[in-house]
Amino acid sequence: MFDVLLSVAISFTITFLAIPAVINVAEMKKLFDMPDARKVHHFPITPLGGLGIFAGFIFGCLLTIHFNQYAEIQYFIAASFVIFFLGLKDDILIISPIKKFIGQVLAAFIVIYYGNIQIRSMNGFLGIYQLPEMFSLLLTYFAVIVVINSFNLIDGIDGLAGSLGLLSTVIFGTYFLHVGMLPYAVLAFSLAGSLLAFLIFNFQPAKIFMGDTGSLLVGTINAILVVKFINVANSSDVDFPINASPAVGFTILVIPLLDTLRVFGIRILHRRSPFSPDRNHIHHLLLDRGLSHRAITLFLVTINAIMVAAVFMCRSMNCTLLICSVFLMFFLLIAGIYYLMPAPRLFVAKTAKEENAQLTKASQLVSLKKDSILEQNN
Repeated sequence: MFDVLLSVAISFTITFLAIPAVINVAEMKKLFDMPDARKVHHFPITPLGGLGIFAGFIFGCLLTIHFNQYAEIQYFIAASFVIFFLGLKDDILIISPIKKFIGQVLAAFIVIYYGNIQIRSMNGFLGIYQLPEMFSLLLTYFAVIVVINSFNLIDGIDGLAGSLGLLSTVIFGTYFLHVGMLPYAVLAFSLAGSLLAFLIFNFQPAKIFMGDTGSLLVGTINAILVVKFINVANSSDVDFPINASPAVGFTILVIPLLDTLRVFGIRILHRRSPFSPDRNHIHHLLLDRGLSHRAITLFLVTINAIMVAAVFMCRSMNCTLLICSVFLMFFLLIAGIYYLMPAPRLFVAKTAKEENAQLTKASQLVSLKKDSILEQNN
């Protein structure tokens, strides 16, 4: 327990001290994420917050994990370095999607082949239990890469990716601490401490973004934790087994995972690349309904936590039924946003020009319509 508390203290302190320095250096070097038509911020903000998150996370792990007990942790750290340099290059220079994908596959290879992170059983989902080796490897690669990208894609508004990452790492870390797997608990809580410090500077109005450096790191660690959780929690050897561990693990990451799969599906249906940018994410839908960044973040994190609590209380039920219920709840949420939270009506204001500013006519509001736009002549 002392190692966990120490890891949180170290990671929080280092990240909290590093972020202001990163902001100052970024301002001097003009390393900013410039606003455009697709982005939701209106002022140049540096996307290098992942530097501070990574520094706190690495120091928290290296100073508290006893690598002689769990040798695979060193490979998780190695994969984190791969993801760190991949994300940093993308934040500064911008790299192509194919190069980013290759880097993610390399990190997944280190985690799976050397770290022995592999989904070996579906634990009864769709009636499937033990998996053939080749299918097991393919499924694990797919799961790891999807989780990595899900946090990268959900990072669209102030505080959202960091808050969801904080929620998931705290839940995973608490479970691993309870079952006595201390190195995995330290791995989770080190990232949680870094994210907590980062969120101080990232909540609306954000002073810094985590960028790909941070979001890819959060996704990588969560991918490791969720696969390990599914394997460990389904074992009868642990103090607190969970029969429906795939359902619980899936629900912990439900908002970033299902939103990513939903957006990918929409893009593919429109014959576009699944990695092409748009404004179809769940946070964009809520922004278009007039909610603030802070309100959206608190709303989605609360929904995620409620769903985790509901599935956890029903953990003795059939795994397939639980996962299907989670899918249903998520898409009911999307339907509710579309139909129960209509977007505010838009108006165009046009002010008549007069030589005497004191005698100008009042601006008239004209409702936008699909068929025509009413214009008023001066």
